[in-house]
Amino acid sequence: MAIPQHFIQELLARADVVEIVGRYVQLKKTGANFSGLCPFHGEKSPSFTVSPSKQFYHCFGCGKNGNAIGFLMDHTGAGFVEVVHDLAQQYGLQVPEDERSPADRARAAQETEKRHTLTDVLARAGEAYKKHLRDTPRAVDYLKKRGLSGEIARDYGLGYAPEGWRTLAGVFPDYADPLLQESGLVIVGEDDDTRRYDRFRDRIMFPIRSVKGEVIGFGGRVLGDEKPKYLNSPETPVFHKGRELYGLFEARTALREHGYALVTEGYMDVVALAQLGFGNAVATLGTACTPDHASKLFRFTDQVVFSFDGDAAGRRAAHKALEAALPLASDTRSVKFLFLPPEHDPDSFIRAEGPEAFGQAVKNAVPLSRFLLDVATEECDMATAEGRSRFAANARPLWQLLPPGALAQQLLGDVAAQVQIGVHELESLWGIRRASPRNYENNSYSRSPDKRQRPKTFEKPAGRPLRRPPAGRCTRALQIVLTEPSAWDRLSQDEHVLLCDLPPPLGPLFTWLAGQALDHGPQPWSALREALRGHEFESVAVEEVQKLPPDIVSEPDELRGILRTERREQLKRHMDAALADGDMAHYQALLRALTEGEPQPPA
Repeated sequence: MAIPQHFIQELLARADVVEIVGRYVQLKKTGANFSGLCPFHGEKSPSFTVSPSKQFYHCFGCGKNGNAIGFLMDHTGAGFVEVVHDLAQQYGLQVPEDERSPADRARAAQETEKRHTLTDVLARAGEAYKKHLRDTPRAVDYLKKRGLSGEIARDYGLGYAPEGWRTLAGVFPDYADPLLQESGLVIVGEDDDTRRYDRFRDRIMFPIRSVKGEVIGFGGRVLGDEKPKYLNSPETPVFHKGRELYGLFEARTALREHGYALVTEGYMDVVALAQLGFGNAVATLGTACTPDHASKLFRFTDQVVFSFDGDAAGRRAAHKALEAALPLASDTRSVKFLFLPPEHDPDSFIRAEGPEAFGQAVKNAVPLSRFLLDVATEECDMATAEGRSRFAANARPLWQLLPPGALAQQLLGDVAAQVQIGVHELESLWGIRRASPRNYENNSYSRSPDKRQRPKTFEKPAGRPLRRPPAGRCTRALQIVLTEPSAWDRLSQDEHVLLCDLPPPLGPLFTWLAGQALDHGPQPWSALREALRGHEFESVAVEEVQKLPPDIVSEPDELRGILRTERREQLKRHMDAALADGDMAHYQALLRALTEGEPQPPA
C-alpha cells in the first residue's frame, strides 16, 4: 500500500515528536530542546536530544536520528505502514484508501481482525500459565534449580501448563471455540471433533512474542527427561517459526547496549544468558536459521553472532545459518560463529566458566569469511590438486551468495590463494565478469560538455552509442535502489538516513522505499511500480527508471561510492552554514566527521 506523501506530512505535523519520544524516554528540558538517556544504546550521561522546533531527535552517542515515525519504527520494530496506521488512529486521521478492490480491502481488514483476536486468545492463555506457575511449587523449584530468578521469569513471561488434559476449559468458557484450535492451544481429534484436549500439559511455558510484544505462540519444556523435550505452537495465521525469533522483543534494549545479537538454539539458553548479563540473546524456534530470521535481525543490529553446540548437529545448524546470512553480509555488517566445546551449550558453558569467559568466547568467535573457507575445505585434501579443485567447487556456490563488495572481493582472493591459482584465473573458471572501474570522487555524474573530464565509465565503447549519464549523484542512487532489489538492505542505517533526509522529491521517495523494505523486504521494480501508484512523486520515480538504458548495470559498489561523495558534500554544506552562523563548536564537530569519515552530527 502506497501512502501519499502529503498525508505523511500532515500526520507528522500533528504527531509531536517530544510527546511521542516522551512515552519511552524520560526527557528533561535543556534550553530550546529536550534531552535524556538514549533508548538505542547504553549510556550514563544523556547524549540524546529532541528538538520541538525541528520535530527531530538525534543521539550524539550512537548517531540515531529521525522524526516521530522513524523513532517508533526503530524503538518498536514495527514497519512503516503499521506505524503510520497506528499514529493516524491516535490522532483521529483516516489513512487514504489504496487502489485495492473493495473485496481485497475487506479481506485484509478481516485478516487483521483475525490476527488481533488470535493474539488476544494467546495472551489470555499466557496470563493463565503465569498464574499456574506461581501456584505450582514443583515448577518454581525447577526454574530455581536452573538458576533463574523471579525477575527473569517475570520479564520473559514464563508460565506453567498443568498436567490436566483440559485445563484451559477453566480459562475459556467455550472450550469448543474454534479459535482455541486455530491458535494452536487445543488439539482436536481427526476422527472425532468432540475429542479436544490441551496441546501443552505439564510443561514450563515460554511465550513467543512478536516485535510489537504480542503473544503469537508458545514453547513448552518438560520438567523431566520425557520426549519431546520441547514442544512448539504449530503454524498459525500469526505464528510462523521460520520468521520469528524467541526473545527478540525482550532483547531490543540489550541489542543496542551490547551492539550485537547472539543467536542460540533454545529457549532456556536465552533466559539463562539474560540472567547472567547477556540479554541480547535470541533463539530460533526448533528450526534452522532462515533468510527471514537473518533479515529480521539486521533490522535491529549490524552485528550477529551465531552460537552453536560443538557437536555434529551444531555444525549442520551453523551451515544453514551461514547460507542464510551470506546474502545479507554487506561490508557494513559483521557475522560470526561461536562453537562451544561438545559437552556444552550456552547455558551450561556460562554457568561452568562464568560470564567473562563466555564474553571472551564471543569475542573470539569465527568470522563469516573464515567459516566460509572452513566449510568449503571440509573433506578436501588441500595437499593435492584434486582436493584443491574440490575446495574451489565447494566454495563457489557459497561465495556467489555474497553481495558484491569488498568482502566478496577479498574472499575471492583467499579462495584463489588456497587453490593456488591467480584471481583472474579463478574469475575465468567461475565465469565472473569483472566490473568496470568507476571514479566517484570526481563526480561521475558531471554534466560537463568537456568529454575529457568524464570518467572512463562513460567513454563511448567501440561500435555502441554513448550512454548519457544521469543528472546527479542522488538521482542515480534512486535509480539503483529502484531497480536492484537487494541494494537498500546492503546499506547501513546512517546511509538510509542520508538518503531519506534529501530534499523532495528524492528524500520522500527514499523514505517510502524504507517503509517498503521494512514491510515487504526486497522487491523487483515491477512490484515497486504498482505500489507507487498514487504516490505524490510517482512520476519522478517512473521517469528516472525509464531513462535507464536497457543494458546498464546497477552495482552496490557504485551506490556506496555515490553515498561517500554525497556525505562529504553534505558535511561541507553544513560546515559553511555553521561558519555563517558563527557556531565554531558545531563547525569543529563537522570537520572531525569529515576528516574521520564518520556520520555527521546534526545542525
